[in-house]
Amino acid sequence: MNKRIIITSGILGTLAIILGAFGAHALKKVLSVEELNSFEVGVRYQFYHTLFLLFIANTSKISVSYKKYISLFVTLGVILFSGSIYLLATQSLSGINFKFLGPITPIGGLMLIVGWILLIIGVCKGNDKYEN
Repeated sequence: MNKRIIITSGILGTLAIILGAFGAHALKKVLSVEELNSFEVGVRYQFYHTLFLLFIANTSKISVSYKKYISLFVTLGVILFSGSIYLLATQSLSGINFKFLGPITPIGGLMLIVGWILLIIGVCKGNDKYEN
């Protein structure tokens, strides 16, 4: 489980760096300030949750089953939240109207919140054998 979470984190982190650089260099010239700011929000949240997944994989304070659900909610949350923001922010370039994705962004955000709540519950219920 930990290996899979770390690999997922590595993939999301790599993509966050690539997308961040793409936004800072290529998109800066063609997007409005508002669109670029939205794109950067997607990158920022993706990177925050990449680090969160690394923490989840390396903590002994929560059970494997909680790690599984946290990583699932966080990964899907990043895909829905950041992914929809990327598409919405760049729709002027693609010419595709992605406005129908507007409701997907808060669903992704809710999934990220659930991941954090599961962390809290998992620590409260979790592996106390490592407590000092």
